[in-house]
Amino acid sequence: MKGHIRQRGTDSWAIVLYLGTDAHGKKRQKWHTVHGSKKDAERELRRLLHEMDTGSYVEPSKMTVGDFLEQWLSTYVATQTTASTQRRYAGSIRQHLIPGLGRIPLTKLHPQDIQALYARLLTEGNMKHPGGLAPATIALQHRTLHAALDQAVKWQLLARNPADAVSPPRIVRPEIHVLDEEQTIALLAGAKNSKYFIPILVAVTTGMRRGEVLALRWEDVDLEAGLIIVRRSLEQVNGKLTFKEPKTRRSRRSVRLPEMTVTALKRHRKQQAEWRLVRGPEYHDHDLICAQPDGEPLSPLALTQGFGRLMKRLHIPMRFHDLRHTHATLLLRQGINPKIVAERLGHASIGTTMDLYSHVLPDMQEESVRKLDEALVLAEQRRTK
Repeated sequence: MKGHIRQRGTDSWAIVLYLGTDAHGKKRQKWHTVHGSKKDAERELRRLLHEMDTGSYVEPSKMTVGDFLEQWLSTYVATQTTASTQRRYAGSIRQHLIPGLGRIPLTKLHPQDIQALYARLLTEGNMKHPGGLAPATIALQHRTLHAALDQAVKWQLLARNPADAVSPPRIVRPEIHVLDEEQTIALLAGAKNSKYFIPILVAVTTGMRRGEVLALRWEDVDLEAGLIIVRRSLEQVNGKLTFKEPKTRRSRRSVRLPEMTVTALKRHRKQQAEWRLVRGPEYHDHDLICAQPDGEPLSPLALTQGFGRLMKRLHIPMRFHDLRHTHATLLLRQGINPKIVAERLGHASIGTTMDLYSHVLPDMQEESVRKLDEALVLAEQRRTK
């Protein structure tokens, strides 16, 4: 017999499972407590025996959720992820997940515990953020916890991931501000004499991310062919600038350049050569396209702040990332195949592109119907001649 039930109190039952013998021939047992009726205990016994038969049973452990999350940070996250991801995971775990779930034994963590935490965070927040957290912030906690518990399943500490049965709050996407063709030209004209002109131009004419633009080197550009190869990204973690691999496999890509960008980059390369001569040995040549006058990298924060000041002066309400949205929207409105747009942006799938830019679809559908109507009218005219 693999297990049996013992009554421990009025509404408390102990399930005793037999797990064979240890290296010394001693019988191994594991006890599970069930509160409720005897039928509840019998049902739980059948479930546990089924797990033993199918190989999915995980022995109860005294490890808490907090213990596991710290272990996951130190043994997995620290060796398998980038510095910015490590910082994001650590923040989620130590500010939100451990205070809310840390004392619960890992094997006794239930979906209800997680869902209750999300509800509290949404309405009450925490010590540092009283009054409730944004749904997007809670969604980040959910992604972190789900990833950690997936690893617990792989390490055979859990039979299943309890976060699979939990739904984070629905995220309302922030409003995207995009420019049309005339507004884009006006923006570029207004930024012409700014030190941020080249990163602005590259972003709005290629759709590259901020970090990708700042990591571009001249070796990545073939101006004769009008082509950029995205190989890396620049990030800022705790004030330190580091180059990293692109965001995803598809983020490593080739992007064609419009002629206006090629012309501007040729002019910019000559200007950089002049800076290099003027500064001599004080110039730090990292081969960067978007660099400071002394050749050092331009930080993402400096670009964001400088762009914000420029937009305020030009009375244009947009973020630097909106240049990427503008690029995609302009292409889609010109009837460019969404698959091509997705490739230029480095999206993992065309679905991501269509989801982000669904606001363009009504215009595209109206234009497609208009063209279909014109084609059918012409066909009818040819037929009746």
